[in-house]
Amino acid sequence: MPNIKAAVKWVRQSEKRTLRNLDTKTRLKTFFKKAKAANDPAVSSSVEAQFDKAARKGIIHPNKAARKKSRLAKAVTKQAVR
Repeated sequence: MPNIKAAVKWVRQSEKRTLRNLDTKTRLKTFFKKAKAANDPAVSSSVEAQFDKAARKGIIHPNKAARKKSRLAKAVTKQAVR
């Protein structure tokens, strides 16, 4: 346990942020899987926006958001060809 009062607050804030970020990351994974299965460009567009938002807030790295968006677009295109 920290000795400094401010450090106690930092620990509390870190725990809250960690839980919030974990929730967002989990939701993003679910959105990605559902969009991949749905095979609908409108759903895909919505999920891409969610990835951009998470990257903008610093929850995930911008390159990761770009990679996920690219893979999603590739999967949707592949399914549309079939």
